[in-house]
Amino acid sequence: MNVGMTSTLASDRTPAPSGPNSLARSLVASISSVLAGRHYQIEVATACVLAGGHLLAEDIPGVGKTLLAQTVAASLGGSFARVQGTADLLPADVVGSLAPNADGFGLHFRPGPVFANVVLFDELNRANPRTQSALLEVMEEGHITVDGITHPVPAPFLVIATQNPVEMAGTYPLTEGVTDRFMAAISLGRATAEEEVEVLTGRRGRARLGSVSRVATMEELTACREQVLQVHLADAVAAYAVGILHATRAHQRVRLGASTRGGVAMIALAKAFSVMDGRDFVAPHDVACAAQCALAHRLVLVAQDRTSATAVVAECVAAVQAPRR
Repeated sequence: MNVGMTSTLASDRTPAPSGPNSLARSLVASISSVLAGRHYQIEVATACVLAGGHLLAEDIPGVGKTLLAQTVAASLGGSFARVQGTADLLPADVVGSLAPNADGFGLHFRPGPVFANVVLFDELNRANPRTQSALLEVMEEGHITVDGITHPVPAPFLVIATQNPVEMAGTYPLTEGVTDRFMAAISLGRATAEEEVEVLTGRRGRARLGSVSRVATMEELTACREQVLQVHLADAVAAYAVGILHATRAHQRVRLGASTRGGVAMIALAKAFSVMDGRDFVAPHDVACAAQCALAHRLVLVAQDRTSATAVVAECVAAVQAPRR
């Protein structure tokens, strides 16, 4: 089993951003300097960071999922830890465990790799369901409980997990409870020919990771997240979001529609998108954009197919009348 040690990345930093819009631009530019193309996915990852949620990156191996997570971590600085998902990984390997004291009397808590500002869980669906479930409390509450004692993780706290297609050997499907903890899910897809040229020539790709500079401190990120929370949401736009949620629950191809938690995640991302667009209010198109990355991974379809889930969300968004100003 491979469990990454906590470290601090990107000691050099650019001038401090003045607000969430500036931080978002800096973060997008930083990730784009390493990851070729994938502009939509980079914007979703940035919105997830601003909204205070966790990100799930899904796709085949070798398309840049881990590199995206590492670049986000390097751009944000703070403490960083990586966990490699394997079948023999235990919950204690992730959250921590009780260990004997040096004098041989009594026990003390030994923190696991989740005690970092940014945690990369690579190939999450190669870990068994019991280990996957160990993330539920820390992702939702920001702390873990061992032997009846609660231990808070550093704040801000961000989990970026990657998973391979479920049909690949050695994978366990993520449970609904685990997927529901991720604010957004993205699929990187294969790079275009032009993007692969950028990687092969060294202008993009892992060779550029060492040149990434920190764009904000953890304190600045926390302050920006507070500002994102204050973005105005009109009742009509909130009702539009609820309409989309209900449409997923009534869709004939859906066995289990989006939950209220999914709606909360959708609105949080919509607020982040509005800030990234330079506005202090949520517009209907912010909600429609957020629905695509916030809801598809939460749906349980009659016939399991991730591509179909994305299509179902698009149909639900199209079926709900957006409010007019």
